[in-house]
Amino acid sequence: MAPLDDKICIVTGATRGIGKGIALQLAEKGAKVYITGRTLEPPKDSTIGGSLRDTAREIEARGGTCIPVQCDHSNDKDVEQLFETVKSENDGRLDIVVNNAFSAGNAIFHALGKPFYEQPTSMWDTVNNVGLRNHYICSVLASRLMVPRKQGLIVNISSVGGLLYLFNTAYGIGKEACDRMAADCGFELRGQNVAFVSLWPGAVGTEFVLNKYGDEAADKIDPNKDPAVIPDRKKWLDIFQKGETPEFAGQCIAALAIDPDLMAMTGKILTTFDLKQRYGLQDAPGHAPTDVRSMKWGLQQGGHTWISALTPGFVRVPKWLLSLGGSKF
Repeated sequence: MAPLDDKICIVTGATRGIGKGIALQLAEKGAKVYITGRTLEPPKDSTIGGSLRDTAREIEARGGTCIPVQCDHSNDKDVEQLFETVKSENDGRLDIVVNNAFSAGNAIFHALGKPFYEQPTSMWDTVNNVGLRNHYICSVLASRLMVPRKQGLIVNISSVGGLLYLFNTAYGIGKEACDRMAADCGFELRGQNVAFVSLWPGAVGTEFVLNKYGDEAADKIDPNKDPAVIPDRKKWLDIFQKGETPEFAGQCIAALAIDPDLMAMTGKILTTFDLKQRYGLQDAPGHAPTDVRSMKWGLQQGGHTWISALTPGFVRVPKWLLSLGGSKF
């Protein structure tokens, strides 16, 4: 039997990127996966592409089961209908929900380098309506199906931006809130045997990123149209090309879902690197998740390249010390 046989899953925002990758992995491992997004059919005028139909076809080509559901996650009625559909079609069963939907990629990219007070106030809703508020709504609706059965896993896709400044103010607030949501919801769900975690992928070579930086795009970016605050685009391209693939987070979630010690991790922030180590996972050749606890990596990001070169790769920052980076006291 496949490890996720008979599991019912929802992956939001699965037209492309990490959401698509997660859906592919869960379905490949036997789950019945409901995928959501605004784009049902392949777009004709998109340079990035991606649609629910495309994701579903790829899943089915791998022998998996997929149900595409067109859903605007900024519309509460669409979200409520999604969960009603899953409930009615599966006798009230729901095992895994991955809150991944996010619609602010372009807005964030074009606002890079601008302080929050120079950005439109609508940036808050652009980043956090779908990327935070909707995660909470999906978690409420998912819990109502999971609690009666005393089992389930809810995952918020977050990032190191919940700890350290990344991209812009609205983004950081949203990601830290996603992490706090996992902690507090996990606390309340613990007695019901339902797990809630926040997952930090590393640098992921998604279609959006590679469209901006991939192939020769790093040399073709028009500084009059795109932000010029990224000093070394080729360096960024190298990081994302060698980082984890969009499917690696799916491997992590699939392994996590069948871990007999899952409840010991509820309410916590998990990184794809740590889950790789825990479960012995391997990404595609030439790709590896970022270890945000690596002293070497931290020194590199801080510009201390010569010290980084002398630092062994196995030296890692303890979690308690890492958390001090986001301390407000």
